[in-house]
Amino acid sequence: MSIQSFEIRVCQNPECGLRYPLTEGHPFGERCPLCLGETVLVLKKKIERESNEERERKDRRELAVLVDNVRSAWNVGSILRTSDGFGFSHVFLCGITPTPEQAEVRKTALGAEQFVTWSHHKDAVKLVEKLKQEGWRVWALEFVEGAVPIRSAEGDEPKIVLIVGSEVTGVDPGLLALTDQIVYLPMHGQKRSFNVAVAFGAAAFALNQ
Repeated sequence: MSIQSFEIRVCQNPECGLRYPLTEGHPFGERCPLCLGETVLVLKKKIERESNEERERKDRRELAVLVDNVRSAWNVGSILRTSDGFGFSHVFLCGITPTPEQAEVRKTALGAEQFVTWSHHKDAVKLVEKLKQEGWRVWALEFVEGAVPIRSAEGDEPKIVLIVGSEVTGVDPGLLALTDQIVYLPMHGQKRSFNVAVAFGAAAFALNQ
């Protein structure tokens, strides 16, 4: 049964004071999940349901993402959810990347796997060779020599597949050799890379502008 509403409750223990949401049927009940103290209801709200109506895609390029050897099921679920939100037509899951058949992926996808199509492929290089023959332009998100900031990338191609790679080793060099363009996200801190799901989200936003 889907959840219809939730409450905001505040713990009355002066040494705690936790404010938290409580959904219908949650095993915590009305006790504070931290200290088990008494709580009071401060707000009750219905949960807004997402519409299943098909979104229009007027004058937009077709976008897909290729997720190669990303180990984290939570990252994959997040990428699926972001792909749906930004209107990507397909998610190619390659190598050891887990699929929505795993509960951990579904947990972070929050149902997005039902609205964006996906497929699994053992060898991403063979897949990209096939996609190029089908007319896809291939971009990779990676900070390497020759890469350009994503906002400076040139191309009005009607079909772009964006590659994101392993959290540890990055995009496979064999895939980089097949790309039409390599792009990166400019950073202003000390780290040289974002979490892969966060990086994809930023890139997906840029590609939709």
